[in-house]
Amino acid sequence: MAHIIVVGNEKGGAGKSTVSMHVATALARLGHRVGALDLDLRQRSFGRYMENRRAYLDRADIDLPMPDYRELPEIAPDQLAPGENIHDRRIAEAIASLEQDKDFILIDCPGSHTRLSQVAHTLADTLITPLNDSFIDFDLLARHDGASGKILGPSVYSEMVWSARQLRAQAGLKPIDWVVLRNRLGAQQMHNKRKMGDALVNLSRRIGFRVAPGFSERVIFRELFPSGLTLLDLRDVGVTGMNISNVAARQELRDLMAALNLPGVKVDF
Repeated sequence: MAHIIVVGNEKGGAGKSTVSMHVATALARLGHRVGALDLDLRQRSFGRYMENRRAYLDRADIDLPMPDYRELPEIAPDQLAPGENIHDRRIAEAIASLEQDKDFILIDCPGSHTRLSQVAHTLADTLITPLNDSFIDFDLLARHDGASGKILGPSVYSEMVWSARQLRAQAGLKPIDWVVLRNRLGAQQMHNKRKMGDALVNLSRRIGFRVAPGFSERVIFRELFPSGLTLLDLRDVGVTGMNISNVAARQELRDLMAALNLPGVKVDF
């Protein structure tokens, strides 16, 4: 059965689609069979990234590793069983169409609370939560007293993950490996970085996640989206003499893939 990776939080702008594209494409480049779904039916940032990649490869007439991206199937109301939720059926059929011949299925969730996102979290073997390095985003995970630094309790997203873990336990499934990425790190504000780092380590012990390195804030990620390319594609499309920032970004991707510790994955790029 495929190992399911879910990329999610309930706040936009944390870089979920960039992380999703780079993780899925890195796995494909490492020789794994990868399926991909985008549950943000409105914005479809990950889906559009995939479409941009296909269009670029067709225009350039080149062949690069690419995940098998699928849209959620349409379900007619008369196909539903009594009391069946249409969103549950759509994601179930999408997973069923992929899981028999895939090593990994990566699911990108919307930056909001939806039924599809709830269901996806219960399916996650690995949950990746990109988090901007600020206490505004930290509030997604826990309520925090800014004066004392004390954690007052879990926030709504952490409670949803806890519920997903409970449902998986009841079904006899293995626990979710929850990985929080410190993403879009800036070069300045070292004092804030230390405070965020300490707060995340403290919280990780209380609610059970691992902290992993994400991506720094770099122009290259915005430049890659229109062509559907990733950091690992640059040399293949003729980009030579990569600058220091691009080399550092590639190392960040290598560190991220190693930190995920996905089954059967040897990071050798």
